Amino acid sequence: MNIGEKLFELRKEKNLSQEEVAERLNVSRQTVSKWETNQSTPDFDKIIPLCELFGIGAEELLTGKKPEEQNRENEIPKEENRIPTREEIRSKSAKVVSSSVLIYILAIAFFIVAVAVLCLDPVIVTAIFLGVVGVATARIIRHYMSIPKFEKTSKEIKETEIMKQMNGIVGAICFILYFLISFTTMAWHVTWIIFIIDALICQIIRLFFMLKEEKINE
Repeated sequence: MNIGEKLFELRKEKNLSQEEVAERLNVSRQTVSKWETNQSTPDFDKIIPLCELFGIGAEELLTGKKPEEQNRENEIPKEENRIPTREEIRSKSAKVVSSSVLIYILAIAFFIVAVAVLCLDPVIVTAIFLGVVGVATARIIRHYMSIPKFEKTSKEIKETEIMKQMNGIVGAICFILYFLISFTTMAWHVTWIIFIIDALICQIIRLFFMLKEEKINE
């Protein structure tokens, strides 16, 4: 809203005519009309009298914004728009990974009990198992894709390299165990679960480093 529209709006709110405004400000009616149609703007010495006449501040008159609107623009960004700190991200990551690890463990326990103990249909059990594991994995992926990227410190880079090496060793061991157990038992329809266990161990390793870092920060 420009100054002319604001003056027109304020005059209507006060139920004043252009003649009445002109008389109180000691100007002509044509001058008031030009102000309201933006053909000219009030002189500097008329700003304060206009504000006193309409009961507003100079900022509201010149910008056309009410005080509450101005305050909203100057408000601190809402909490949901705030960028989280490293510590907050680590804490949330630890919660997401730990809860996902628990889901992995429960899924593996369900698979073993359902197939080996309850002798349920392996196809149905496998479908349920993969669905649960998929949900846990999706939670982890979604979390790490949503967090902002920070430049890693030398310590974080070192820890990442250690995690990769440990995960590589665990992966190699699980790969060897998979073939040894599969060829020995010929239970190929069950032994593939070793790869899920491999993923579970990798997440536990990640969780270990997260909790260790969080403890150090405390």
